[in-house]
Amino acid sequence: MQKRCDKNRKRSKRRGIYCPLHNCYLYSVSQKYPLYANKVEHLQQQGVGKRSALMLVANQSAVTLSNAWLEAFWCESCQETNWYHIRKVDSTYYVSAVPPELWQRAIGAIDAEGNPSVGEFTRRQARAASYKAVQDIKFIS
Repeated sequence: MQKRCDKNRKRSKRRGIYCPLHNCYLYSVSQKYPLYANKVEHLQQQGVGKRSALMLVANQSAVTLSNAWLEAFWCESCQETNWYHIRKVDSTYYVSAVPPELWQRAIGAIDAEGNPSVGEFTRRQARAASYKAVQDIKFIS
């Protein structure tokens, strides 16, 4: 027989996301970055049929995947933060390392390499500690 407090529990339970190396619980330390699919192959990898995938890609340029995202987690055994690709099928979470090509399909994630259209001078100035730390501009006296 279940206790009354267990039966009436309304709070959500922790997500069952565990470290692929140590099998311990992973603590989320970032927001979720959802993924999108813009090719038929990407949708087929998610279990969508070929005909449905062709229709989706023809009607929409990009389809948001509701069951796949990127997220950073803290592992107590590793004592480090790692990024993982999470896939949710029914109520089971599948955790894997993030392949580099998935970063390009993440919504809202900042590219680690930076914007390729921004010049090196602008990139250095954006990283400067203050507006007074202008190293590249020389004044003619």
